[in-house]
Amino acid sequence: MRGRDTIDDVAAVLWIVLAIALVIGEAFTASFLIIFFAAGAGAAAGAAALGANLLLQVIVFAVVSGLSVAAIRPVVMRHARSALESGDTPFGIEAMEGHHGLVLEDVDADHGQIRIEGEIWQARSFDGHETFAAGQRVRVVKVRGATALVWHDDLPDH
Repeated sequence: MRGRDTIDDVAAVLWIVLAIALVIGEAFTASFLIIFFAAGAGAAAGAAALGANLLLQVIVFAVVSGLSVAAIRPVVMRHARSALESGDTPFGIEAMEGHHGLVLEDVDADHGQIRIEGEIWQARSFDGHETFAAGQRVRVVKVRGATALVWHDDLPDH
């Protein structure tokens, strides 16, 4: 009977390796989808450790993954919406959107710097085609990471 225990241990380890690989894959995406398959792989690892056959392990993987996606993902996505989308007051980087800035170093699709309320930010043209010269006023349309995407300062205040 020891041979069967070894197979179960190997299957559990393989499911755990798959779960870890899926978690790492989720770290490189913003989809909040792969993580649920990692949960399914973790559940399948538990089933394997308890001695379930391969068919039951696959069923556990599919059921837990499917239920996780169906039940938990909508809740996560609802809370992941931006404050502007949900009607809440924006804070942090999101609050920078709509602010005025002064171009310090010419801004184009590849580089540039602006000053927003005393802070210096990396900036890029919002559409990737427009260029803004030093001294020109711009408006922050979007913030991606630590880079402000800017456009002409002729947009209406919101």
